[in-house]
Amino acid sequence: MPAETKPAENKSRRPRPDIATLAGLIVAFGGISGGLLLEGGKLRDIAQITAALIVFGGTLGAVMVTTPLPILLRAARQLRHVFLATVESPAERIEEIIGFATLARRSGILSLERATPSIEDPFLRKALELVVDGIEPARIRAIMELEIALFEQNTEAEVKVFEAAGGYAPTIGIIGAVLGLIQVMKNLANVDEVGRGIAVAFVATIYGVAAANILFLPSASKLRTRAQVLIRIRELMLEGVLGIAEGVNHRLIRIKLDAFLDKQPAREAVEPATQEAVVDTL
Repeated sequence: MPAETKPAENKSRRPRPDIATLAGLIVAFGGISGGLLLEGGKLRDIAQITAALIVFGGTLGAVMVTTPLPILLRAARQLRHVFLATVESPAERIEEIIGFATLARRSGILSLERATPSIEDPFLRKALELVVDGIEPARIRAIMELEIALFEQNTEAEVKVFEAAGGYAPTIGIIGAVLGLIQVMKNLANVDEVGRGIAVAFVATIYGVAAANILFLPSASKLRTRAQVLIRIRELMLEGVLGIAEGVNHRLIRIKLDAFLDKQPAREAVEPATQEAVVDTL
């Protein structure tokens, strides 16, 4: 009797600094600061605490008015995912699912019951638990697709918080500039003070535009992209679990799941005729 095949263990994935985000911020602020210095300016010319308070405080207030508090808190927690990345490998997920498929084919679906508690990913664990419970594949698909759709909706709501901040920040910056100009108008008798005051007044506009286009809007795009990657991996896991539930041979499950890989090795580039031949032999 062949030895029982154990599913591939899922390696622990620890968040690590996102090099692209950190390098992007350094390049952006470095380019702006470098341009200022090359033009003969000084960094203290744009280091205005008052302007920062107006822009970030005003933007936060506007977002709080726009967004329900639970969504706002969820979005704040998601901000760490802009600076920290957790690598999700579709190839590792495929190997994990193929391990479960092999185990189920050799020892029966109920043999998966012992393996499900050790699965780290809650989506995969829930899907396999439904299989073990004998739920029909069509119902499993409906349940798990609903979970994917809700995840996508929740993520999109969180992303829109940052997009809203990116829309408000430049306008709040203009408000800060106008407030600065009001103070300038009080000193029209002193020409030197007027020139300096106008320069300081427009720092708030710089803060607003920079915050929107370097921090808020890019953060929204990165979170949306990461959510799309997670959705794609969940779709991969769902297709694999449904194959297990339907009793499909693990080789056919691999062929199907390999379509989710961006770059497929030569072994995975199976011609349609070859796929039909594999089906005929099973």
